[in-house]
Amino acid sequence: MIGYVECECLIYDAQSLKEKRAVLQRVVTRLKQKYNVSVAEIDHQDVWQRTKLGIVAITANRITTERELQRALEMIDSFPEIERTVTTFEWF
Repeated sequence: MIGYVECECLIYDAQSLKEKRAVLQRVVTRLKQKYNVSVAEIDHQDVWQRTKLGIVAITANRITTERELQRALEMIDSFPEIERTVTTFEWF
């Protein structure tokens, strides 16, 4: 089962693209290290305080895929410098 999540996020304290990318790099690196997911910034690359992340997980069944994606979203929520706003799931 393939699960795909798009989540829009706000990075309130970023005052430049450099600061935004530093936050995103920490988040993306931790997600890839800890969970079996692929992560990429898919929109708003040139905006300082806004981003959209795409996260994909592939496992044998939907329950395991959903659990992995939920854990990844919980990790994003654990970072104080980033706030997740709109989140959508898709299943293939």
